[in-house]
Amino acid sequence: MIVVRFKMQATPAKAAELRQALEAVVPASRQVPGVHYFDIAEDITNPAIFIATEVFADRSALAKQEELPEVATVMAVLPACLAEPPEATIYEVASSQPWG
Repeated sequence: MIVVRFKMQATPAKAAELRQALEAVVPASRQVPGVHYFDIAEDITNPAIFIATEVFADRSALAKQEELPEVATVMAVLPACLAEPPEATIYEVASSQPWG
């Protein structure tokens, strides 16, 4: 299983534009086979920060998700929207279990 955390901090003037592009990625990504979870949230302390948490069955599912036209749109607007470089971490997880 692959888990991706992707943090983006937009400039305040471009946060709405980035949010709009990100909103289109969520439903499209959730339809890709092998995408277990795909969520994008705002940081509650700063509405210009968006954090994507993505869980994939494997790297093949990740690659398929990255090929979506909605992802291409986000990648195209990122340079003009970001206040700083994004933070991305990929975790390879051997097992998981529900909490509780």
